[in-house]
Amino acid sequence: MNPDQLTIAYSPCPNDTFVFHAWAHGLIPGAPELKVTYADIDITNRLASGGDGLDVMKISYAALPWVLKEYALLPCGGALGRGCGPLVLTNGGSADPARLSGKKVAVPSDRSTAYLLFRLWAARHVPGGVGEIIVMPFHEIMPAVRDGRIDAGLVIHEARFTYQNYGLTMLADMGNWWEEDTGLPIPLGAIIARRSLDLKAISGWAKASVEYAWKHPDQSQSYIMQHAQEMDPTVAQAHINLYVNDFTANLGENGYAAVTSLLVRAAEEGLVPAIDPKDLLLP
Repeated sequence: MNPDQLTIAYSPCPNDTFVFHAWAHGLIPGAPELKVTYADIDITNRLASGGDGLDVMKISYAALPWVLKEYALLPCGGALGRGCGPLVLTNGGSADPARLSGKKVAVPSDRSTAYLLFRLWAARHVPGGVGEIIVMPFHEIMPAVRDGRIDAGLVIHEARFTYQNYGLTMLADMGNWWEEDTGLPIPLGAIIARRSLDLKAISGWAKASVEYAWKHPDQSQSYIMQHAQEMDPTVAQAHINLYVNDFTANLGENGYAAVTSLLVRAAEEGLVPAIDPKDLLLP
């Protein structure tokens, strides 16, 4: 490893570019240079679990059980919150979840928190379960639902602000269900680092980058919009407001409880390997 440089992968979404702008631009004293790879979370999930991961990565919390031996969860830099859950969308019709029984549903990843939440919700609300699950890049899901190529779609990111533009209807909000069922926030994206590295130092630099972003929000705007895939600036800011919060700076007791609850429940349903909750804490 180059002690003066760390490799990192995170998405081009506004919350990630907002959080890591300061570190990626050399604005955090003492922090090593970041060599950044921009990748959708489905790609980083598979990189981390396939042994080809970088030093630091943004992955889904749902992918943690496959990588905890090699990577540690950092308590800052990720996305976890309230009122920010994935949505199940359809092209009109009944609001009865039972209509999804045996139907074709698109998801952005089969190793995402969105997917786990959907499967846990469907186990309780869709008699007999859904039919075929199709993994599809998240930006392709809403057009596929609109065009009738799939029966329903699970969407994430800024889609919660724009799905009405496609004439779609929200069947269920996975975040609302999770929060009502558990009282806990929703674990979405995790920041992990190789266990062989100085984890406390990396965690400190990540937290400093978050705090810098909050103190100097205007400085990151051009970087955010450069990577925001022609997103409207108002939508980009709404995205940041929703996904960057106190949990981004520090998971805290409630954050760790939320992650533990999600992964324990998912393991009980056979969706992920079982974990020891102690492995979620920094050594």
